[in-house]
Amino acid sequence: MLQNKTIDRFGQEKLYIQLTKIFLDEITSGRWQLEQQIPTEEDLCKKYDISKITVRQAINNLVTEGYLTKIQGKGTFVTCCAPGAGLAMKTRLTGDMFGEEVKAKKEILFKGLKEPPEDVGNYLKTNDSIYCITSKRLVDKEPAYIEESFIRSNLFPGIEKADIAAGSLYSVLQEIGIKKIFKVVQTVEAQLVKGEYAESLGIRDGAPLLVVHRLLLSYDGSPVAYTRFLGRSDKYKLQTEFEKIR
Repeated sequence: MLQNKTIDRFGQEKLYIQLTKIFLDEITSGRWQLEQQIPTEEDLCKKYDISKITVRQAINNLVTEGYLTKIQGKGTFVTCCAPGAGLAMKTRLTGDMFGEEVKAKKEILFKGLKEPPEDVGNYLKTNDSIYCITSKRLVDKEPAYIEESFIRSNLFPGIEKADIAAGSLYSVLQEIGIKKIFKVVQTVEAQLVKGEYAESLGIRDGAPLLVVHRLLLSYDGSPVAYTRFLGRSDKYKLQTEFEKIR
């Protein structure tokens, strides 16, 4: 493979996708060898004259696919040299009311350790206490959806100090996790809302909800976290994007 590939700033492909391909070439060509520590984000920024955010996006792509792993306090290391699948998938809940004039806010309802509900314990294969985060998304001060996250706290030291409201939970877990997220299994279903969920969303008991379940798995197939989104079906649809990265 060609060495010293560069970023094409005038090309149609996004910069972080180009950088993902360059890093992948470093791995599959053997220039970045198995168990070797890769250059720091600062060094990669200087080498490719590109922002730290772009470098981090590219690295996180390859962490997600299992080529790289981050070890807190030490750096990022090569964990796999074999080629894998060629698509990155992004899924999100979208609302028709979201736009430039709309004000959206995430409100944290609960953070802390608790005994897992039976269904969550089955997902995570544990009866131990887990770290739970429950939040509500408000759009123009009206409730839109509820997000519940259940995290095996022993695998994510410092999770109680993380600023969940300000950013992506997935990014936080990848940053601090002892086990990195390798695979996400997603299930979507319609449910009828009842009890406290109906009250929190401001809708009647028996109204339909769009529920998105996500089980987050590590390299060895063990579950590390489980999240679910409960969105008002009159407001939301599910949007999934597939992006070719090589």
